Amino acid sequence: MASPDFDVCIIGYGPVGAALANLLGQSGLKIAVLEREASVYHLPRAVSLDGEGMRLFQTMGLADELLPRLNIGRNIRHVSTDGKLLLLIARGGTGPEGWHNAYRFYQPELETVLRRGVERFPSVDVRLRCEAFALDESEDAVRVRYEDLASGTLSQLTARYVVGCDGARSMVRRFMGSSLLDLRSHERWIVLDMILDEPPGGVPEAADENGRVIDAIQYCDPARPTTFVPMPGKRHRWEFMLMPQDDPATITRPERVYELLRPWHIDPAGSTIERAVVYTFHSALATRWRRDRLILAGDAAHQMPPFLGQGMCSGLRDAANLAWKLRDVVTGAAADSLLDSYETERTEHVRAYIELAVKLGGVIQTTDPEKAKQRDRDLVANPTMMRPITPLLGPGLHGDAPPPAAARAAQPRLGDGGRLDDRVGYRFAVLAAPALIEALPAATRARLGGDFVLVAADGEAAHYLAELDAAAVVIRPDRHILGVASTPAELDTILARYPRATSDDDIQMRVPQAAAAI
Repeated sequence: MASPDFDVCIIGYGPVGAALANLLGQSGLKIAVLEREASVYHLPRAVSLDGEGMRLFQTMGLADELLPRLNIGRNIRHVSTDGKLLLLIARGGTGPEGWHNAYRFYQPELETVLRRGVERFPSVDVRLRCEAFALDESEDAVRVRYEDLASGTLSQLTARYVVGCDGARSMVRRFMGSSLLDLRSHERWIVLDMILDEPPGGVPEAADENGRVIDAIQYCDPARPTTFVPMPGKRHRWEFMLMPQDDPATITRPERVYELLRPWHIDPAGSTIERAVVYTFHSALATRWRRDRLILAGDAAHQMPPFLGQGMCSGLRDAANLAWKLRDVVTGAAADSLLDSYETERTEHVRAYIELAVKLGGVIQTTDPEKAKQRDRDLVANPTMMRPITPLLGPGLHGDAPPPAAARAAQPRLGDGGRLDDRVGYRFAVLAAPALIEALPAATRARLGGDFVLVAADGEAAHYLAELDAAAVVIRPDRHILGVASTPAELDTILARYPRATSDDDIQMRVPQAAAAI
């Protein structure tokens, strides 16, 4: 096969595919994007973005455009049938990522921001109304055959790597021979998106002084488990668990919708049903995320129920972890085997979110009245407040280094008031105390070169190093910690984990042999 047409072909142009295209576009790689639809899907689906995701928008240079389109989230309240607080997931305030811990968005607006971002990069070729149907693999590339749905013609392109961001029914996953591991949570819910002239009634415990609802609420009612999520502007979402007596064919009709909304005093004359659909919430994990030149990301690799609001956020983490590895492999800075760490690092990480979402779903979806009463007694007697979880990466570049290696790096302000990531870009960073920088031997300084951005810790950054009890922290492009050091020699050891090699024999991935697909 001749030299491939593209470095990477992304199949699927939803939020994950578009984020990956932005990150790869920043590096100047030749990227093709194939998307079967003609435009952004016009209805909301995902609604939640966390501080980590917002930090990725900052990395993509899109945070300022997105921010005015967001609501700041606060808490997720789990309440009993009689309104008692059972469980509080506290997500208010600004977190260590340098952004608020929780935001809510209208997905068509978020996707539009991402696609405008991609337009900045002439090396990214986006082909809409093009549906991939076959992948032919060779030693050096993948031939992607696709149909131009507008004209009905068949075409093809070649790429060094193909990333399937093509959703739960992924064609790329099928060609890889990867199956889905069932994590045993599959429930049907009615998803309802409404546009209201006036805020809904009946939720005073979650309103601020202006009457604007700012908390999401999980109504743990065994007769009808229900979720309420306020969205930007006049939009609001309800999710109602489909019960045995419901007829899925009629439950989404307007008259039935307004019966479901009766507790919130919704006036049909002052509201619009934007979407009403019966949807099955799944929990599943692909058994394999990479096979040679084929890779999965987003819903193609994992699916989870919405009770944590982490489905799309997890897909964005995939893009953040994968893009710099593809960049370094394609440019020859690292061996192809670097890409193996994508699956090992991400699989255990996302599984932690799926399992917690399933566990919370078990609390919310209790429909046996007696079991619900016992649940309420237990939780009221032992009030629980949860913070967002921050799992470590699975086995990967950090090797056997103890935490904070593999943990998220904070984003402190620097002495000039700027954000750390704005100084660094989508690259490795060494945030170090000035005294350690002065003590670095010439060889270490030369090693840093263009691969790492050396930043002197001042302002909040100096306090952050003190919290880590370290003189330096090495931060990966995806903002996870590669390691911390107190001396130049320790820093050299950490820098050696960066896979500079150009052959598989030279690279040291440090992934334990026991790290296998779940």
